[in-house]
Amino acid sequence: MMSIFVQIFSLLFSFIFGIFVYYIFKNFSYILLSFNSIKSLIVNIIFFITMSLIYYFTLRIINNGILHLYFLLFIIFGVLIGYRINKK
Repeated sequence: MMSIFVQIFSLLFSFIFGIFVYYIFKNFSYILLSFNSIKSLIVNIIFFITMSLIYYFTLRIINNGILHLYFLLFIIFGVLIGYRINKK
């Protein structure tokens, strides 16, 4: 059982990580334009595996690696907020 402080910190980290992933992927996509489709697919897979590992290992530090559905929803929410901020 996580304390409320750890849960709030995990949610905040997930949200900020979502914004971080959006901006990294946005800048990373310009690099992918120079690759053909097979190389681009492989690089995308490696990118998302790397981001997933960074997220998981950081959660291991924060809350012993407990992953809840609402953490993933906050990542998606962070990506959407990053998109909305960038759109303006």
